[in-house]
Amino acid sequence: MDLNLLVALDALLQDNSVTKAAERLGTSPAAASRKLSTLRRVVGDPLLVRAGQEMVPTPRALELKAEVRALLDQSEAMLKPHRTLEVAALRRTFSVQASELLLADVAGALSGRLRAEAPDVDVVFLSEAFENTPALRRGLVDVELGVLGHLDPETRSEQLVTVRLLGAARKDHPLFDGPIDARRFAEADHIGISRTGKRHGPIDTALAKQGLRRNVAVVVPSHTGGMLLARGTDLVCLTIAATNADLPGVVEALGLRTFPIPLDLPAVEIGMAWHPTHDADPAHRWFRGHIRSTLTRSAAA
Repeated sequence: MDLNLLVALDALLQDNSVTKAAERLGTSPAAASRKLSTLRRVVGDPLLVRAGQEMVPTPRALELKAEVRALLDQSEAMLKPHRTLEVAALRRTFSVQASELLLADVAGALSGRLRAEAPDVDVVFLSEAFENTPALRRGLVDVELGVLGHLDPETRSEQLVTVRLLGAARKDHPLFDGPIDARRFAEADHIGISRTGKRHGPIDTALAKQGLRRNVAVVVPSHTGGMLLARGTDLVCLTIAATNADLPGVVEALGLRTFPIPLDLPAVEIGMAWHPTHDADPAHRWFRGHIRSTLTRSAAA
């Protein structure tokens, strides 16, 4: 079925005239007449018949007139751009894959911003177990937030803020008895953070350039686990400089104290990634905008 026939049928039935239908369709009367012949064959009805100098619709044409117009109206509405998003009426759940450190940093502020505009919007935060998986492509995750690694080729991404890597240890750790240089930093026993059990990274590379080597006494899968372990031991863990003013309070509450790492380390780039299927979704764009503003405004504060 050629669905363009519906457009032609609507034009013919609006004015009961081949000539006027041709004007509506932007074509010639001969072409409109051929459309009418095709419609008569398809429908099995004359549709328009001669009555003196005019054409009048058959009963079947009158039955079809309103139905055809309704179908075309629905089709036009379906193919129009999205209507203006009514944020206050939005009911939706978004999923975000983020590290625990970023979760502590942004979850509260982000949730507050969202609920102030859309009380029926919820956010589910997922662990880093979804990292480097096709979760974005499969629609299991709306936004990946953090240090963006191996993304699918089509994935959209945006860098948001740059943060520094910091060391952290319990407040009365012997490391704080004097200036923390590279040698004293390397001499401390360290907590490695890796979901895969990796023991070496950029810190070890930077230490090696100075002829130093640290002892990674234990490896844990999360930064939260590392900080909880550091609070009751002489082990040193890693964290990031807060993008949110609330995070120092979290570190303080754990009985930890942070310090600059005395090495030339690359900055940590925090970004968000999403699948292009959500590019034009007004609600998803609104949600990404709040993630962006939550992180960037916190970093600028």
